[in-house]
Amino acid sequence: MACNPLCPALRAAAAVFTARHSSALRIYPAHLGTLLTPPFPRNFWALASSSTTIPPSNKIALTPSANLSIMVYPITIQSHLYADSPPTVCLLDVATHFNTLSPREKLYAHHISRAAFLGTRVTLRQVSPESEAIYDLIIALYKAVDGDWAKLASGTGVSSGDVGFWLEYSASILSSLGNYKSFGDAKFVPRIPRHELAKLAAYDSAAKKHFDSVSEAIYSTAPEAKNLLGYPDAGHVSAYYPNSPDITKIEIDAIQAFMGSNSILSENTRLQKISDKEFHLLFASSAATPPSTSDKTEFTLPDGKVLKLVYGDYSKEMAGIAAACTAASENSANDTQKAMWTEYARSFTTGSLEAHKDSQKLWVQDLGPAVESNIGFIETYRDPHGVRGEWEGFVAVVNQEQTKKFGELVRRAEEFITRLPWGVNFEKDSFLKPDFTSLEVLSFAGSGIPAGINIPNYDDIRQNLGFKNVSLANILSAKSPNEKITFLSGEDLPLFEKLRGKAFEVQVGVHELLGHGTGKLLQETEKGVFNFDSAKPPVSPVSGLPITTWYKPGETWGSVFGGVAASYEECRAECVAMVLGVDKEILSIFGHDADADDVIYIEYLQMARAGLLALEFWDPKSKKWGQAHMQARYSILQSFLSAGGGFVTFSYNAADKSDLVISLDRNKILSHGKPAVSDYLTKLHVYKSTADVKAGHALYKDMTTVSEEMQSYREVVMRLKQPRKLFVQANTVLRENGVIELKEYEATCEGLVKSYGEREV
Repeated sequence: MACNPLCPALRAAAAVFTARHSSALRIYPAHLGTLLTPPFPRNFWALASSSTTIPPSNKIALTPSANLSIMVYPITIQSHLYADSPPTVCLLDVATHFNTLSPREKLYAHHISRAAFLGTRVTLRQVSPESEAIYDLIIALYKAVDGDWAKLASGTGVSSGDVGFWLEYSASILSSLGNYKSFGDAKFVPRIPRHELAKLAAYDSAAKKHFDSVSEAIYSTAPEAKNLLGYPDAGHVSAYYPNSPDITKIEIDAIQAFMGSNSILSENTRLQKISDKEFHLLFASSAATPPSTSDKTEFTLPDGKVLKLVYGDYSKEMAGIAAACTAASENSANDTQKAMWTEYARSFTTGSLEAHKDSQKLWVQDLGPAVESNIGFIETYRDPHGVRGEWEGFVAVVNQEQTKKFGELVRRAEEFITRLPWGVNFEKDSFLKPDFTSLEVLSFAGSGIPAGINIPNYDDIRQNLGFKNVSLANILSAKSPNEKITFLSGEDLPLFEKLRGKAFEVQVGVHELLGHGTGKLLQETEKGVFNFDSAKPPVSPVSGLPITTWYKPGETWGSVFGGVAASYEECRAECVAMVLGVDKEILSIFGHDADADDVIYIEYLQMARAGLLALEFWDPKSKKWGQAHMQARYSILQSFLSAGGGFVTFSYNAADKSDLVISLDRNKILSHGKPAVSDYLTKLHVYKSTADVKAGHALYKDMTTVSEEMQSYREVVMRLKQPRKLFVQANTVLRENGVIELKEYEATCEGLVKSYGEREV
């Protein structure tokens, strides 16, 4: 709000509030009848008194002049916006497996780990405008006291409890690499009051500088829409469109369509609106020039607007990453790896996604490495448009014993694929058997760590060359000692606790290999050339009629289905896991013969419970889902409920539903549950295969709409929600004698902050 005649009155109102309340006020100018919300003018808080405290439940009427009356209401920040306290912190245990590597393999892993974590600031800049400054504040305070937080408390007069709140917030920031949850895309704020954090920041000049630049953004929760990531024109936040608060979804759509028709890939870009007539497409690269001198860098869009291609986004970070990739190449185990890391370095230097695709073609061919890795702009979950990738990189040690069972699943994959509910016309002409390994993660840089991965995400590579699956064993096995299992009956709880990990391992394995690894996109690959019989199109198992839609030249799954694509595909893969997860032969591969029926029951019960817990990630104001996997699981719960026959039911006695229990009839899994999911899966699959975006969007919208009944359950889900695990990862250190040392840290907030502080060299 620009300063106007109201400002003196607002400053007078501010004088009675502490800095504790300064980011959370509603101010009603009575004579205007309008609502003003932060941010306020820069000097608005200059007169705020640190000695005056107003209870949040109170309101104050001030009359600075005869013509103006102001009502001031302190707003209590909603509890779900606070950082978890205490968070659940787990050690990512890898030492036993890392120590089995040869000295050369350890050196190779070290350089990859460095390359991955050198992208930390890239991820931060992709989340929110303030995330990097918050990160700098955390690192500055850590370095100011060398991790001795008691010294910081005694040196500032801030209580140990408030320092603890700061550490909890810091650990959450570092785990999400930003102030929006990596799992949920919702903003979180610290529990330490603002004026107390100001005292901590004042201990160090660098920290104070960062705090002053970002303090308002840390605590602000208004307007409410900005508490969620999403399209800027919906009032949400997205740093994939930097300094472009007025860019619209329509403009993004139009530019994306133009990029598709001109074969310009999106994954390593951000889009900036310079004016109503000019847009800049920013490419991640160390070089400020295009990959080739012949590459065109300026285009006129169909509506007459200008699109300029600008290289050098994250240039400093990309230069360091490229150098680390070159070092990895020099310590590779074979020529395939060496060429792969050379292509990675070329991509990060020039901004060429074709080079990155070349690296992925080589990666798919690097079978059975002792050290597995991948790096780049990979997953598109957090871009509201679903096309721009977030930086991530990992390096891990292969668990040979666990990998054996996945190898058997791969060997028999073609047999199991025939049991899925669609015909050969909607499946790849031949299944390209992937490398499927169980990994012990050494480093996973990015905003969060999954339990399993199926990549690369480039459609043409997946269809023509293949892909890899990995299951992250030390993520799956990480335990939270204080986790409370909610919404299950006392009868179900013992079996659930016993088999949940084993059931989830089966789910992840089938999800990645036979979920993401299946399906054919019916395409016109170039004008007049089809990968199916266009003269006699295949018959849809949904409509019973020949298909009428397919992918046109230049179109991809992501470009056609847009922002919903990521969640839709996760849902399709999860449904495959539910359909094939009841297969006794698959369960036998995972070692479940005698307990197969119990594992099947827990698979379905766990999915039903996950669908209920997913309500945490749905915002009732915007009706927006904040997490792709949880939106998918909610829709699968809806398919369970649609099965009828009392297959899944909810019950409670308390008026506030605090004793809510979800029940699943295990005797109806094969008669009701599986058929309902199979029907849903068939539709999801066929609509994806045929580019039927209209039907696909309508189906997914219907299945992810939250009913009034489910909204009432959300209230108790929010009250009983459990903190998500935060992982403390080791560092590798290259000593002067060339030896690589593994340095591990305590499974505490202090340990997590220290691990990042020691990476920031």
